[in-house]
Amino acid sequence: MPVPHGSPGSLTLDPALRADADQAVRVLRASGEVHVWWWDLPARTDPDDLALLNTAEYERALRFHAERDAAGFVRAHASARRALAGLLGVPAAEVDLGRRVCPGCGDGSHGPPSVLRPAVPLAVSLSRTDGLGVLAVRAGTWVGVDVEARRDVRADTLAELVLSESERRVLAGLAPGPDRDAAFHRCWTRKEAVVKAVGVGLIGTELTALEVHMEDDGPVAVSHSHQGVNTLWSVSDLDVGAGYTAALARPDRSATGPVVLHPPV
Repeated sequence: MPVPHGSPGSLTLDPALRADADQAVRVLRASGEVHVWWWDLPARTDPDDLALLNTAEYERALRFHAERDAAGFVRAHASARRALAGLLGVPAAEVDLGRRVCPGCGDGSHGPPSVLRPAVPLAVSLSRTDGLGVLAVRAGTWVGVDVEARRDVRADTLAELVLSESERRVLAGLAPGPDRDAAFHRCWTRKEAVVKAVGVGLIGTELTALEVHMEDDGPVAVSHSHQGVNTLWSVSDLDVGAGYTAALARPDRSATGPVVLHPPV
């Protein structure tokens, strides 16, 4: 089994590579672009993926009970490094990932993902579902992405727990079946994308008070409130292939640049 590259003792980078990374971020900031990658998740762990993980990620991968879940986690984090490496012009092995402090409770163990090396001001968000992983990256502080494999859902039961009153009315107006399931998934991924962009997650949000305008094609403006702080987000639906629903959230004031999609090769 390959040995992970580990969390480096120094987060410094070769000056030439650091200059390339800094320039890439400047271009990204000037364009306002958000870059989105997605990839299939394997059933078994790939040794080449595992070799890119740091020690903390390696140890977390070992704690998964199901091989498929471990393989998905490993592929997602390795693929995120490869995508960031291509964006920043550095080798994948020189990219290290960690977590930011949770803005809700101040805990550093479950905050949003961050790029530790190169130490550049990028916002990143990762999401996994059955068979697919998605990464969103933008220059700045916050971004959120969520993806869900479409499946039959008990929308009536879940609606009371996660949908606003107006969202429940929209859902009730749809006949049971694929269209209704698609509408629920659209609503759910939008909510997930917002709470991940805010950084507090599902636990820190009253989902029935988070209105994501499921009847509108978007982009839509979504207001989020947490501990007396109100923020506004621009939320877009993403096309990541048949059988999946995905959404992207970014600060409304910065939602002026295009979303650049990088389909799997």
